[in-house]
Amino acid sequence: MENEIKKLVTILVPAYNEQDVLNLLYERLKSIMDSQNKYDFEVLLVNDGSKDDTFNIMKKLREQDTRVCYLNLSRNYGKETAMIAGLDYAKGDCVIIIDADLQDPPELIPEMLEYWEQGYDDVYAKRKSRKGESFLKKLTSKMYYKTLQSVTNIEIQKDTGDFRLLDRRCVEALKSIRESQRYTKGLFSWIGYNKKEILFDRDPRAAGKTKWNYGKLIDLSIDGLTSFTTVPLRWAAYIGLAVSIAGFIYMLLIIGKAIFYGVDVPGYSSTMVVILFLGGLQLMFLGIIGEYLGRAFYESKGRPLYFIDEYNGERETNLKLKK
Repeated sequence: MENEIKKLVTILVPAYNEQDVLNLLYERLKSIMDSQNKYDFEVLLVNDGSKDDTFNIMKKLREQDTRVCYLNLSRNYGKETAMIAGLDYAKGDCVIIIDADLQDPPELIPEMLEYWEQGYDDVYAKRKSRKGESFLKKLTSKMYYKTLQSVTNIEIQKDTGDFRLLDRRCVEALKSIRESQRYTKGLFSWIGYNKKEILFDRDPRAAGKTKWNYGKLIDLSIDGLTSFTTVPLRWAAYIGLAVSIAGFIYMLLIIGKAIFYGVDVPGYSSTMVVILFLGGLQLMFLGIIGEYLGRAFYESKGRPLYFIDEYNGERETNLKLKK
């Protein structure tokens, strides 16, 4: 029927300093949108406080194609917050999250939509290969996900990123979670729903430089561990208990030797080794406790996750802001 209302698909693109690739991304998305006559499309570009010409390019794309929308955050909040801001403003019956760097091929979108029509709520792309990434990065990533899976009671998706299609009920579930220290990859698993995997070969960046260095990746991995498990705290307790028992047994041995054999307690070096070892353990465990305490501190503030500077040309007063 000619007057049939089409489903709206939102393509959400968080971007930070992506001036070199945005036009390439738009051309590939435009080709896909023009070929999918069953749907209406919205491309929601989220500018996460870029310092280059990214935002101006977004506005130009909006001028030439009204299907393109832009959301300009008041500063750089990080990708995790940029994604939840985009989900807050996305209007689609489903939302497809894709990075701006074109490592995730937009050409998978039609296949994602087919599985969505079959009833799947979360159609996610899993990498068969990761071109352009070093052996060290691949190895540490594999070890991290193996560790995270071993300490949490939910199934964490391996070798997957943010490239996925989410049904509206998944979007609403994610919007209801207002954690300030976000680990969205884990939240995708945590909310559940009917999931479908698509395999693909990941491409190298089309242009520009990656924004993820090892420091940021380590921060993200710590967020993942502290968001979904308290096992590190239990490890600290178990290790502390084991060291205490070992120390008590060693103390009995020393006292026994002194009483029954008259052996003097050996000197300075062994004492310093024990002190430094125990001091290091205590500082490490205090650091683990501090990570959890810090998360509780940030969450207790109840601050809004972000502020919006501009949405499609309108200066925001933040009256629509979600907490």
